[in-house]
Amino acid sequence: MLRKRAREEDNAVLIDMASLEPGNGSSYGSTAHAAEAGKQQVAPSRVGSPAQPPIDFVLVWEEDLRNQESPSQDKTDTHEIWRETFLENLRLAGLNVDQHDVQDKATAVHYVLLRAPWAVLCYYAEDLRLKLPLQEFPNQASNWSATLLEWLGIPNILLEQVPDTPPEYYSCQFKASKLRWFLGSGNQDTFFTSTKRHQILFEILAKTQYGHEKKCFFGIDQLLAEGAFSAAFPLHDGPISAVPENSQVLGLTQRQVLLQYWARWSKWCKYQPLDHVRRYFGEKVALYFAWLGFYTGWLLPAAVVGTVVFLVGCFLVFSDVPTQELCHNSDGFDMCPLCPDCSFWLLSSACALAQAGRLFDHGGTVFFSLFMALWAVLFLEYWKRKNATLAYRWDCSDYEDIEERPRPQFAARAPMTALNPITGEDEPYFPEKRRVHRMLAGSVVLLMMVAVVIMCLVSIILYRAIMAVVVSKSENAFLSAWAPRIASLTGSVVNLVFIVILSKVYVVLAQVLTRWEMHRTQTAFEDAFTLKVFIFQFVNFYASPVYIAFFKGRFVGYPGNYHTLFGVRNEECAAGGCLIELAQELLVIMVGKQVINNVQEVLVPKLRGCWQKWYSRRRKAGTGTHPAPWEADYQLLPCEGLFHEYLEMVLQFGFVTIFVAACPLAPLFALLNNWVEIRLDARKFVCEYRRPVAERAQDIGIWFHILAGLTHLAVISNAFLLAFSSDFLPRAYYRWTRAPDLRGFLNFTLARAPSTFAAAHNRTCRYRAFRDDDGHYSQTYWTLLAIRLAFVIVFEHVVFSIGRLLDLLVPDIPESVEIKVKREYYLAKQALAENETGSPWSKWSEG
Repeated sequence: MLRKRAREEDNAVLIDMASLEPGNGSSYGSTAHAAEAGKQQVAPSRVGSPAQPPIDFVLVWEEDLRNQESPSQDKTDTHEIWRETFLENLRLAGLNVDQHDVQDKATAVHYVLLRAPWAVLCYYAEDLRLKLPLQEFPNQASNWSATLLEWLGIPNILLEQVPDTPPEYYSCQFKASKLRWFLGSGNQDTFFTSTKRHQILFEILAKTQYGHEKKCFFGIDQLLAEGAFSAAFPLHDGPISAVPENSQVLGLTQRQVLLQYWARWSKWCKYQPLDHVRRYFGEKVALYFAWLGFYTGWLLPAAVVGTVVFLVGCFLVFSDVPTQELCHNSDGFDMCPLCPDCSFWLLSSACALAQAGRLFDHGGTVFFSLFMALWAVLFLEYWKRKNATLAYRWDCSDYEDIEERPRPQFAARAPMTALNPITGEDEPYFPEKRRVHRMLAGSVVLLMMVAVVIMCLVSIILYRAIMAVVVSKSENAFLSAWAPRIASLTGSVVNLVFIVILSKVYVVLAQVLTRWEMHRTQTAFEDAFTLKVFIFQFVNFYASPVYIAFFKGRFVGYPGNYHTLFGVRNEECAAGGCLIELAQELLVIMVGKQVINNVQEVLVPKLRGCWQKWYSRRRKAGTGTHPAPWEADYQLLPCEGLFHEYLEMVLQFGFVTIFVAACPLAPLFALLNNWVEIRLDARKFVCEYRRPVAERAQDIGIWFHILAGLTHLAVISNAFLLAFSSDFLPRAYYRWTRAPDLRGFLNFTLARAPSTFAAAHNRTCRYRAFRDDDGHYSQTYWTLLAIRLAFVIVFEHVVFSIGRLLDLLVPDIPESVEIKVKREYYLAKQALAENETGSPWSKWSEG
C-alpha cells in the first residue's frame, strides 16, 4: 500500500533509552520529535556511561578572514545559517558536538568533533539492523596455494604471520532487548567497533536537515557539494608514524599494522592481510583487494603461457618459409601504389613488418586463445567460490537481500512510503514507472556520447589514411617504407588522448544522471552508475581495436576500383597483416593507460598532499605545536571510492581476454602492473587518504556480471580474430591443398591488378587479396570464407561447452560454507529465542 510521506518522520529526535533497562517493559527506541526534545532526558544505561566517548566523525569548514565585505558575503551568510541549523539538529539527534578552531591572519579553520553517546549508538544499531558478534571462534582463513604448498612440503615464501589477527564470530542483528547475549556488551567503550560507530554517524549525518526539507536541504553530502563544509570524515586509528620494517614492537595500532604488513612495497610477494583490511576499512574495500589479489594470482599462469607463445613466435620468425621468401626474394613483387599519387613499391621493403607480424601470428596463437577462454571461465567460477567464502566469514552473505536499507538521499527525497515485503516495514518508495522513464532518458544521453566516440574514431581513421599518404611521399626511403606504421602509431597515441578526455567528461554526466534516477539502495545506485560508465568506456576504449581487428582492410576494393571514405581511400592492412597493428594498438592503449594511471596515482596524491601539508604548516607557523589528530587527517586527501580502481582493472581484463589472440604478452603486462597496483592502492588507503566510512557489501556488485559478459565476448572475438584476421587458416588450407612446406604461399596470397589498371600505368602490380584478374572474388576466397565460418562455429561451441561443463562441476558455494551457514542460522535462532531459559552457549560448543 502506497501513501504520501509523513515528512516529520525523518526529523531529528532525542532517544529515550529507559527501555534499555532489562526490567522495562516498554518497546526499545521510543522517540519524540525535535520540538519536544527539551522535555526528554537520556536515562543512564545499566552498564554505566563512559566519561568521554571517542571522536567518531569530524566536520571541517574554512573561513576567509580577509574578504569580509566581498560580493560573495551573502552566500557565506547562507552557509553559516545552514551550518548552525545542521549542527543544532545533530545535537537534537543526541550527538555530542564540540568545536575547535585554528586561526591565522588570513584564514580560520573550524573543526567540529562529533561523538555518539551509548544511547544513540544502541538506538541506531537496531534501527540500521547492524550485525554484532554473539560468539567468537578461531580465525579459519585459508588459501588454496598455501594449502597446496603445505601438502607438497614446500616452504611458502608468500605466507607471513601478521599480529593481532581478527577472530571470526557467529553474529546476528542487534536487539537491545537481547543486549546481554552479545559478545562484549559489558564494555561500552569497545562494544561497538570504530567502523560500526562510523556507519551510525554517517547515517545520522546523511539524513539530518539544514533547511526546508521539500527543497532537499538535508544531508552532509549536499552541504559538502554546496561548500558549506570543506570535509567530513572519520578519524584514522592514530598517526602513521614510521615503523621499522623488521620491527616486532607490540601495541601497534590497526593502521600501523596495515602499513607494516600490507602497504610496504617490500610486501609485493606476500599474501594480503584481508581480515585486517576488512576490520579497518569495511567489507567493500576488503572485497576489492581480495578480488584484485585473486585476479593477479590467476594472471601468473596466463602470463607464463603467453610469454612462452611469444618466444615460440620469435623462434618461428627465422624459420618461417613465407617470411623468408618475402625478405630474400631477389625478384621481389611490385606492389600497387597505396594512393593515387604514390609510386609502386617492392614487397621486400616490408620485410621487418612481416617479421614483426610473425611474432604474434602463428599456430601457438590458436592454442593460447583456447587456453585464455577456458582460463577466464575458470577464473570466474573460482572467484564465485572465493567470494562466497569471504561473504560468510565476514558476515555479509545476505546483506543485499535482507539487510540493506534505502540510501539516506533516497529516503529523504522519496515522495511516498510502501511496505517492504521482505522486512515487513514501511520504507520510502519511488514509483518504478517514473524511474524507468528517467533511465530511458539517461540512455539517450549515453547513445549521444557513444555517437561522439564513433565520430572521433572516424576522424582517427581519416587521420591515419591521410598521414600514410603524406609520409609515403617523403624522399626519405625509411619514412616512405614505414609510412603505414608511422601513421598507425601516431593515430594510436591521438586515440589514447581522445579516450582520456572523453572518459573524464562522461563520468561527470553519469553521476548526475544516476542521482536523478532515484535508486533505492546504495548497491542499486552503484550498479546503475557502473553500467552506464562501463558501456561508454567499453565503446571508448575498444572501438579502435575492434575497427582494426574486424573492419580495417575489408572494404579496400582493388586497383582501379578503390573504395573511399569522404574522398579518402580506405585503409588496408600493412604487409605484416592487421594482427600486428592490433597488437600495437592494444599495447599503446593498455600499457599507455596503465602508465598514465600509475603516474597519476603516485604523483598527484604526493603533490596534493605536499600542498596540503605546506599550507597547514604555513597557517600554524609560529605556534610550535604538533597538529591535533583531526588536523593531521584533514591534511590528507579525500577518498574517492573504488569505482575508478574497478574500472581500470575490468578494462584491463577486457584487453587481456578479448584481443589476446593478437597480443599474447598482454597478461604479462597486466601482471606486472597489478603487482604495483595492489601496493600502490594499499598505500593510498593507509597513508594518503582520509579514512573512508566503512561500507558493507556481499560481492563486487555488477562488476562480476560485466566480467562474465566480457568472458563470453572474448570467446566470440578470438574466434573471429583467428578466422578472419590471422593467416592461420589460409596457411592450413595451403598446406592441405598445395604444399606442406608452404613454399609459394606468398604468391598464393597476392592477386594481380586488372588489365585495365596495368594498361593505364603501363606495368602490372600485385596486391593482397584472393581475387581473379578482373577483380572479382576467386573460388579460393569463397572456400576460405566457408572454412572460416566453420572454424568460428566449432571454436565457440567447443569453448562454451567446456565452460558450461566446468560451471556444472565447480559449485558456486563450497559445501563447507553451506554447512556453516545453516548451522549459524540454527544457533543464532536458538540463542535469541524469546523464551530462552538459561545460557545458550552450551549449544555453541557442539559445533
